[in-house]
Amino acid sequence: MKVLDSGDTAWLLISAALVLVMTPALAFFYGGMVRRKNVLSTLNLSFITIALISVQWVLYGYSLAFGPDKGGVIGGLAFLGLAGVGTPSSAYAPTVPHLAFAAFQMMFAIITPALITGAFVERVSFKAFILFTLLWATFVYDPVCHWVWASGGLLTRIGVLDFAGGTVVHITAGFSALAFAYAIGPRSGFGHTSFEPNNIPYSVLGAGLLWMGWFGFNGGSALAANGIATQALVTTNTAAAAACLVWMLLSWLDNKPSVLGIVTGAVVGMVAITPGAGFVTPLAAIAIGGIGSAISYYAIKLIKGHRWVDESLDVFACHGLGGLWGALATGLFASTAVNSAGRDGLFYGKSGQLLVQAAGALAAIVPAMLITFGIAKLLARTTGLRVSTGAEQVGLDISEHGERAYP
Repeated sequence: MKVLDSGDTAWLLISAALVLVMTPALAFFYGGMVRRKNVLSTLNLSFITIALISVQWVLYGYSLAFGPDKGGVIGGLAFLGLAGVGTPSSAYAPTVPHLAFAAFQMMFAIITPALITGAFVERVSFKAFILFTLLWATFVYDPVCHWVWASGGLLTRIGVLDFAGGTVVHITAGFSALAFAYAIGPRSGFGHTSFEPNNIPYSVLGAGLLWMGWFGFNGGSALAANGIATQALVTTNTAAAAACLVWMLLSWLDNKPSVLGIVTGAVVGMVAITPGAGFVTPLAAIAIGGIGSAISYYAIKLIKGHRWVDESLDVFACHGLGGLWGALATGLFASTAVNSAGRDGLFYGKSGQLLVQAAGALAAIVPAMLITFGIAKLLARTTGLRVSTGAEQVGLDISEHGERAYP
């Protein structure tokens, strides 16, 4: 049994703080892209998620996600209220306090539902959002987290690799965003009205803070201050840079190099590398980030060109498809030479891992979409899912919160 390591503990606590900063960073990234009458509402959707999920995680979320396995499907209730979460856990992070591991994982549980908010900004009822977030965390995030990361989880058993949340975070959030956007319907004037961003500098600031926070997101997922953490940090930065450059070039070929596009590309690159950050080489990270950027870029063009769904801030294209590509790319580029705890992918002679990755992604996508759609429809028939047309026209800052971002 390993002993408590102060360096590992310090790195995990710092990483937890970095990941927490990513949620207000996401708020600014999204807040800059909406119209000025909905800025506060959009910022608040991310901020209030910190409070909601922090309490949910302590009360029962952590226990459902990482409690003693119950048939590979869900965790038991042994950790309700974080009872018994003290000494290092031999199953998860044996060199740090169990509570430090739980706190680090809490930050992932917080940002995942916050990511979904980009799909329904400018029209969602705040009351419905609060209920949705709690229900989604309980019935989607916590079970999928258990399947992929918990000892005995269904997808753990078959060998799915997800270093830092490509499946648990980005696939579940991205595909849930698509389902929710379809359930809530488009914004008033969609397809006829220009939805011009109110403050692109906000989005640039948010993306920059996300880039910094992602070092904790991926690097901290090594759960130790070691070579794998270093590997994850380098591959994260490399994928972000490659994706940023690819998006710049693609937008330049179409018209002009969009600043909002450039920072979006960086985010997509980090999404794509997340599942393989600690399993692949820096050269592989260039391919993963660059290809992921192109996939998301053209997906956005296709969706907006056909206007078949108003998925407002492209969560599905960036996180859903970026995460899916990253999960599959891990099955291509993973190497035990990088991380002996991983597996070799297709390009290292093992074709089976690609199939395992695809199965794991599908296992997350289907229930995430179905449950999300079901929750949204349930709320639509009970509390109401979206604000009235009049409230939407006035803007959610005034109609939902009684405040203005810009007096």
